[in-house]
Amino acid sequence: MKPVQRAVALGLAAAVIQALMLIAFAWPAARIAPRDLPIAISGPQATAVAQQLEAHEPGGFDIRTVADESAARDAIAHRDAYGAILTGGQPRVLIASAASPIVAQQLSGFAQQLNGAQPAPVQDVVAADPHDPRGTGFGAMVLPLVMSGLAGGVLLSLLVPSVRARALGLLIFAIAGGLLSMSIVQGWLHLLPGSYLTMASISGLVSFAVAGTVAGLAAVIGPAGIGIAALTMLLVGNPFSGATSAPELLPKPWGTLGQLLPPGAAATLLRSVAFFGDASITGPLTVLSGWAAAALVLLGIGHLRTSRPAAAEAAADLVPAS
Repeated sequence: MKPVQRAVALGLAAAVIQALMLIAFAWPAARIAPRDLPIAISGPQATAVAQQLEAHEPGGFDIRTVADESAARDAIAHRDAYGAILTGGQPRVLIASAASPIVAQQLSGFAQQLNGAQPAPVQDVVAADPHDPRGTGFGAMVLPLVMSGLAGGVLLSLLVPSVRARALGLLIFAIAGGLLSMSIVQGWLHLLPGSYLTMASISGLVSFAVAGTVAGLAAVIGPAGIGIAALTMLLVGNPFSGATSAPELLPKPWGTLGQLLPPGAAATLLRSVAFFGDASITGPLTVLSGWAAAALVLLGIGHLRTSRPAAAEAAADLVPAS
């Protein structure tokens, strides 16, 4: 290909990538709305409130009728619901800003319409960290974890020729990165509560899953693997992670897909462990562990591919010349 042709092709390719990035990042943010968002309702007016919610946002809410306030609080604590509406006596609204500040804001707005001229009381039963009440710090935290993981995987892939040594580098990166990142997030910025070592372990697992995917794909298919991993994590994983909103606020099926990638699983796991001690973490933990395990498998395949030719050459050198 001539230089002019190459320049034209690269310019067009860059324009396509720019368009894809605009779609990936701007489209979900511009289309945020409830989509089967789980909400608990209790009390004698539960049916009427459910109908009011459906009229306000058709198809927006997954209504879960519970027995009483205690059951509603349990549903929120287990992350089975983002909030609750209690209709026994004066209507009240329970929110959990730690789960999603945007959802909490929407439910607070709906509370204005529940009781006529007087807004229904709103109680935040699982509040976000007081140093990050709007959740902006948490939302901004996930992207650096992904970006640093990509950078670590790229550097190890390009600068460390031995696949076995890359695996060691990934382990060191995961341990050191997890400890360092949480010392900043918890010790300085105070964005997340919870055990430091537990949160550092989660951060390390995220780093290993992302960096390991890059290094593993590069070991198997070469430099193209770096591009595939970067595009997957950045163009799909990050904008559809729900870190700044909630998976149920994103266009379908992208919110669900985002939870199957490391950025989305990381956001859900960090939120659940930090704020919701009773919530199940099996789903996001399985996703991150699966990506980490896949990375190890890819590295193993890459090691076998590079070690076999070396072994064959060594065997050939042992054969005496005739």
